[in-house]
Amino acid sequence: MSLNDAPHIETYGMLAKLPAPVCAVIDALENEGYEAWVVGGFVRDALRGVAPHDADIATNAPWQETCRACASRGMAVHETGTTHGTVTVVCENEPIEVTTFRTEGTYTDHRHPDSVLFVDTIEEDLARRDFTINAMAFHPVRGLVDPFDGMYDLEECIIRTPCDPDITFSDDPLRMMRAVRFASQLGFTIEEETFDAIRRNAPRIGIVSRERIAAELNKIVLSPVPSIGFELLEATGLLERIFPELHNLKGVEKRGAHAHKDNFVHTLKVLDN
Repeated sequence: MSLNDAPHIETYGMLAKLPAPVCAVIDALENEGYEAWVVGGFVRDALRGVAPHDADIATNAPWQETCRACASRGMAVHETGTTHGTVTVVCENEPIEVTTFRTEGTYTDHRHPDSVLFVDTIEEDLARRDFTINAMAFHPVRGLVDPFDGMYDLEECIIRTPCDPDITFSDDPLRMMRAVRFASQLGFTIEEETFDAIRRNAPRIGIVSRERIAAELNKIVLSPVPSIGFELLEATGLLERIFPELHNLKGVEKRGAHAHKDNFVHTLKVLDN
């Protein structure tokens, strides 16, 4: 079936009509016999009924073939991360990252994989994602691929890793803060096993750069109810390692013989307001 003949899939809400540039890139790749899927945050947000942006595409085409297929349609292609199979295609002035299906090796620097292994299926590619709600893929004809029940977790407002959370957080400890940030932004609950793994791995946040930590903290501060995020940071043991000044406010202030307010709680209330 041609993408031009794709049905309007009502079940998937905002995903039912993908932006024209995204469809053009998918069509260019599939016309050459490859698979191409929209992945990541675009799928998550569209399924939540929130206007998505910055679509990413995963494909079984080698990056060189992505370059060839898209360039033949007049699209500009930039080799932005070919070591990891990624190129950026510009279609109708919209940049779209296209990455070859892959799985990842160890993370010596706890940020970038030391090596990647290109794989054959979208399911194998989704297994490397951080959380189930980010481990779904969509195609305008074939519909949704959801091997880790991300749709269920989205409906139940749960943050959970698709694979062993200890491995997920060991590979890149910043994912622990991302779990807290998503919970704060979306009003979700961190699943028990995932929460326990964050507590076990909290000391590893010390190997993450201050710049990356600050970026996640800023997103928590800007979330609808930031106290949710900071209470989770405190409960998981992350806060005392990344923001000890705030952690040390915890406790009831004494004024003479009288107990006053808990400065930690008061600070979070002020932040929410």
